[in-house]
Amino acid sequence: MELGDNVHRPLDGREWSDALLRQALDRAGSEGFGPVVVIESTGSTNADAINQVREGAPEGFAVIANEQTQGRGRLERVWVSPPGAGLAMSVVLRPTAPLATWGWLPLIAGMAVVAGLGEQGVESRLKWPNDIVIAGPSRDGGPGPRKLGGLLLERVVGEHPADSGAAVVGIGINVDLREDELPVPTATSTFLEGVAVRREPLAVDVLGHLRLLLMSWQQAEGDAELSGVASTYREVCLTLGEQVRVTRPPGDDLLGVASAIDSAGRLIVTDGDGLSTTVAAGDVHHVRSR
Repeated sequence: MELGDNVHRPLDGREWSDALLRQALDRAGSEGFGPVVVIESTGSTNADAINQVREGAPEGFAVIANEQTQGRGRLERVWVSPPGAGLAMSVVLRPTAPLATWGWLPLIAGMAVVAGLGEQGVESRLKWPNDIVIAGPSRDGGPGPRKLGGLLLERVVGEHPADSGAAVVGIGINVDLREDELPVPTATSTFLEGVAVRREPLAVDVLGHLRLLLMSWQQAEGDAELSGVASTYREVCLTLGEQVRVTRPPGDDLLGVASAIDSAGRLIVTDGDGLSTTVAAGDVHHVRSR
């Protein structure tokens, strides 16, 4: 679908160009991953991609929306931004690795986003498990890091017990968001970080890195340590070594130092008494920023 494709004049930062997308896909070649569909507006790219999974969409099929009105993040949070101000994209994954290893998929997707942003000159990191962040305090001087984007992975169950089904990973990145459009002081955008980024090549870069990371992980049959995925994740995880507060689903807080990431991608938090707790799910807050 055309969204203001015009190569004869300079493009506004929020104007989508199908021509730029085609150029980026042509440069990527086979590493572009799969078919890409661009739509003007939708409620949720994840919902759209899930519908396409049920229609047989292949691995790497991606839905990109210029505007997303009902975007969702982890822990049922809402992700919204003005039309054209962010990259809203969902990608179909059909992993061949054992289902028990799929917990690494959202972390792998986060690593792909960090790598894709790096191609565009944006130095980002991951706050466990997969928030895309910029190191440093929030924009009002409070504790950081500054959140640039986030991910939501949803499994699509297969029709038969032996069928592991598929997964859809939703990716939201703040690109052209301005100061007065930030939802919270801890949010940021590539524009506010001083880097001019076009969404079209960014999307293709993220897809290319996602493909490569998935290949390594699946060739090792989902073994994150053997594939090198785990060590790479530890390198880009800003949370490691931080004093953190983790709010877990039952509502109790855990305080301590984020001391390790285990082989399953879980966070290890060590308290002042030296007692370590493994965290599989929770909301992590950095008590101090660096």
